[in-house]
Amino acid sequence: MFLFILISLIVIFVGPNGITFFQKGLVIEDIRVNSSIYEAGLRGDMVIISINGNIIKNFSNYVDSLSSYSSLEDNETKKIIIKTKEGNEIIALVDNNISDQISVEEISKTTIKTGMDIRGGVRALVTADHRLTEEELDDLIAVSQERLNVYGLSDLTIRKQSDLSGNRYMVVEIAGSSPEDLENLLAQQGKFEAKIGNETVFVGGNKDITHVGRTGQDALITECFQIEGGEACNFIFNIFLSEEAAKRHANITDKLTIQGAYLSKQLDFYIDDKLTSSLNIGSSLKGNIATQIQISGSGSGTTRQEAIENAQEEMKRLQTILITGSLPYKLEIVKIDKISPFLGEQFSKTIFTAGAFAFASVCLIIFIRYRKLKLSLAMLGVALSEIIMILGFYSLSKANLDLASIAGIIAAIGTGINDQQVIVDETRRKKQEPMKQRIKEALFIVFTSFATIVASLFPLFYAGAGLLKGFAVTSILGITIGVLITRPAFADIAKQLVSEN
Repeated sequence: MFLFILISLIVIFVGPNGITFFQKGLVIEDIRVNSSIYEAGLRGDMVIISINGNIIKNFSNYVDSLSSYSSLEDNETKKIIIKTKEGNEIIALVDNNISDQISVEEISKTTIKTGMDIRGGVRALVTADHRLTEEELDDLIAVSQERLNVYGLSDLTIRKQSDLSGNRYMVVEIAGSSPEDLENLLAQQGKFEAKIGNETVFVGGNKDITHVGRTGQDALITECFQIEGGEACNFIFNIFLSEEAAKRHANITDKLTIQGAYLSKQLDFYIDDKLTSSLNIGSSLKGNIATQIQISGSGSGTTRQEAIENAQEEMKRLQTILITGSLPYKLEIVKIDKISPFLGEQFSKTIFTAGAFAFASVCLIIFIRYRKLKLSLAMLGVALSEIIMILGFYSLSKANLDLASIAGIIAAIGTGINDQQVIVDETRRKKQEPMKQRIKEALFIVFTSFATIVASLFPLFYAGAGLLKGFAVTSILGITIGVLITRPAFADIAKQLVSEN
């Protein structure tokens, strides 16, 4: 048990950059991919320690260092030099929107990640105007992710969820937004258009696009090569146009001039009238009615592996918007919640205060019940060790600790104290039986209780569209740790303490 406690403490308080409690600087929570600062090499999870020579210890230092960029005129840029704890020096030309391109937060004193209901933000539970299949839900999430990314939203999470009736939902969580903003974004049906100049060549969906290649020779990474600051990889995939769209493409390209290997204008992709990317058009396509078109692009990174992953992600992004086009069905917002960071902090304080009060009450009741200081301290020490191991698991798995999870910890500790009382009571009574037999009977009761509780908690994974999942996971995790680690250890402790009396 002590080994597990030690490992948990190390996982909680020692991050990739050392002991978290002593770390200074701001960690990058999110960075806009198409920004100049990203192209210069700045990445998420890096720790900023200085900007233009100014030491960054807290958020106030960060705001002061960026204040000079807010006065820049339109189209005016200014050099910025950012140094990170990882040893990187990022030099880039940025405009007055630099603060919108990077989302930062102070380094946590632990490695535990908190959920949206603690950090603050908006959560929406979304479904369609008909019952979604698993494949339809995957497509809905993919196109929604792409459409919402267009707006540069920070800390965006979209995941699938289902309830006990088999209904499937999309859960959207955005930090620092408002319910009205999210509702407006989700309510838009959205559209995808491919244009050459001001003329629309084709739109997303199966009206103009009959097939999009996604596997085998129809979609692949073609080559990787070195560039300044890292590597880049090219990709290609085939799309098949309807006869009408192919003729439209031929008529528009016939007006263009040839400039080397490409035509004089690019094929521009728009989502909700916002330009997202542009591709060169091969000169061989000029004026030709071609139902098969090859889409090409690239992704870059500081390493070849990162370049390959970014190229695959960009290819998947383009494939998604070509396949789905506009949202294929109208969305319905089942539930939408807004939690401010201040309110989340108050919730955390309240539930921790309630937990501390409950723990103190348990201490008092245990001492009154047994009148044995050593025994009472042993029971409370074991309960505290379970909390440490649960938090260690959350740190190791990088799962978000939300309010439901904290409530699950309290429930698990209550169950643990109850099991310890069963063990103590069983070892103190029936003294005519051997101690080994008494311990065996106590553990049998504990294991039976464990099976019953786990069975009763499983429906919570789906009840309420999964919003109680954190409570179920933490409760099951807590009692599992107890049954496999702390209960057997406490049985040995109780055997020794009872034998002393």
